[in-house]
Amino acid sequence: MRDVTFAWQPSCSIEQLKARAEAYARVRAFFQMRKVLEVETPILSRSTASDPHLDSLSLSAGYDEHERSYLHTSPEFPMKRLLAAGAGDIYQICKTFRKHEFGQRHNPEFSMLEWYRQGFSLEELMAEVFALVSEVLPLPRVMETLSYREAFVRYLALDPFDCDDEELPQLCLQHCAYQGPTLARDEYLDLLLSHTVEPYLGKEDRATFLWAYPASQAALAETDTDSQGNQIAKRFELYLNGLEIANGYQELTDSVEQRRRFESDNQQRRSMGCEEIPIDENLIAALASGMPACSGVALGLDRLLMVQAQSSNIQDVLAFPFDRA
Repeated sequence: MRDVTFAWQPSCSIEQLKARAEAYARVRAFFQMRKVLEVETPILSRSTASDPHLDSLSLSAGYDEHERSYLHTSPEFPMKRLLAAGAGDIYQICKTFRKHEFGQRHNPEFSMLEWYRQGFSLEELMAEVFALVSEVLPLPRVMETLSYREAFVRYLALDPFDCDDEELPQLCLQHCAYQGPTLARDEYLDLLLSHTVEPYLGKEDRATFLWAYPASQAALAETDTDSQGNQIAKRFELYLNGLEIANGYQELTDSVEQRRRFESDNQQRRSMGCEEIPIDENLIAALASGMPACSGVALGLDRLLMVQAQSSNIQDVLAFPFDRA
């Protein structure tokens, strides 16, 4: 039998609980001033993110005991349905869940702030994310934008769009000590990003927005062509102190393309031996009805509080992490 040590006290301080409450109040005041509506959507749904690298928590909760339901990894799908229904600019603070997420930066249950702005370009959304972070964090920062290509060239002397597939395993061995199974191109790039690029992002007084990812990493974002002819995703990630804080998209509104991406994800999941995810037909129908052009972003509140507390461990900002839940 597993030995269990009971720890009834919170892992964070009472002062940190107060800091979280103050941060949430600042977030709500920020959006109230901008007339962005706070909404609430289900955390339990019949579908979830199909990303092959996300593992959702599931349970039986419907009329049919054999039907699977999922705790959401993000409120994105139902929030987009509200956008299509005419809700206008919206935001949500909620709990989200991801299986097997343990570590200094991860907990299976975590807090997320997600919002959508109609008619906003990606650049306008980045500016608003910076304004919100500046409102919550006490330290002044300078906004820096860096393309995915620029970051790899600066910190690894590698062009991620032009390098050969044969180079990547050797680079991962050299810089990441990776000797595991053969990976796909984007998986090698992600490994290099996390080990050799991310640690330098958002350092000192900077808030670094990494943008123009390869189109193969678009997820639910629109795609475009850059000045060098590379196919890129219209998305960004915000880094503070080498820590990824937020992930934003110029949102895909094409229902046909969205279905194609869901099907492609499931094909990849099958090849990896992972469970297929039911396509969210409600989202497809909402997009087909005419979801307005918009940009959206998901921001990890626990990680933002880690930066505020100058902590490297997520347990320092959570009342009861999973091992105490």
